[in-house]
Amino acid sequence: MPFDLPLDQLQRYTPAVAEPADFDEFWRTTLTEAADRPVLVDVRPEPTDLRLVDTWDVTFAGFGGDPVRAWYTRPAGVDTPLPAVVEYVGYGRGRSLPHERLTWPVAGYAHLLMDSRGQAGQYSSGDTPDPHGAPGGPWPVTWGILDPHRYHYRRLITDAVRAVAAVRALPGVDAGRVAVVGNSQGGGLALAVAGLVHDLAALLTTAPFLCHLQRAIELTDAQPYGEIARYLAVHRSAEGAVRRTLSYVDGVTFARRATAPAQFGIGLRDNVCPPSTGFAAYNQYGAAGCRAGLPQREMHVYPFNGHEGGEAVHTRRQLRWLDRIVRVTDPAGSADRA
Repeated sequence: MPFDLPLDQLQRYTPAVAEPADFDEFWRTTLTEAADRPVLVDVRPEPTDLRLVDTWDVTFAGFGGDPVRAWYTRPAGVDTPLPAVVEYVGYGRGRSLPHERLTWPVAGYAHLLMDSRGQAGQYSSGDTPDPHGAPGGPWPVTWGILDPHRYHYRRLITDAVRAVAAVRALPGVDAGRVAVVGNSQGGGLALAVAGLVHDLAALLTTAPFLCHLQRAIELTDAQPYGEIARYLAVHRSAEGAVRRTLSYVDGVTFARRATAPAQFGIGLRDNVCPPSTGFAAYNQYGAAGCRAGLPQREMHVYPFNGHEGGEAVHTRRQLRWLDRIVRVTDPAGSADRA
């Protein structure tokens, strides 16, 4: 059953989310340090049994210069520069095998699928460790949670920004038409990137994690938010430090700074990423980032769905919307699709 606010209240929900005074400087410094290193480390063809796409195993330098793995896949036999989609995976997942996510390349895009450092193994495989230990709980969402500088999501968000730089450096990519996409944790990462990279072509985010975190950890016990609550149930004196750290990675704060056209999708029965937390980001999207007015945005709501959202129906909406935004060139012809 729906457990959050009714839809009419969600559509007006614009809570004040605490922003650290040094939020912008924190991320400017973090990303400047990462940008001091060349982004591409290694690019090599990946043999697959797929005839209609070509795939490369990419390693790029993420946070601290750490090697981050990704799959780069594009339509086979197409030499012209293509618009690119950078995709981020959900919590507890890794990049897995290259044939598992083919929607974007078979739709005519260059596609970079980023591995999530240290997280793979719960739902899928991955190849990127997270070598930075810090005090915190046993789950990724609690690694280093007592200090924003040592928090796991500082590293993961930096990796996500660097993935955009990596795809722009790869052959066959139109660097001026790069979109970011993700669901759940991937949606939260895409939203963070939209707030940090101001020349993106588009953002597509569904059931975004990491939004309105102060409310989320009080509203649901489902993981991953429940893992923070379980950590605080043991470490009772750590609440102040934890809340401070979370304020540096809140998707609402990133959303306010975003400028790219955006499409959101939310299931109203989602108890993993509660609807009010995603609406908090949507309703304030672009509020601090666009002097000439709010960016184009749209929300798709699925009243009888939970964290799965609109699934294939929503994917079709994503494909059609992004096609209108970037005007994808059909690999089989020379004209843009209508």
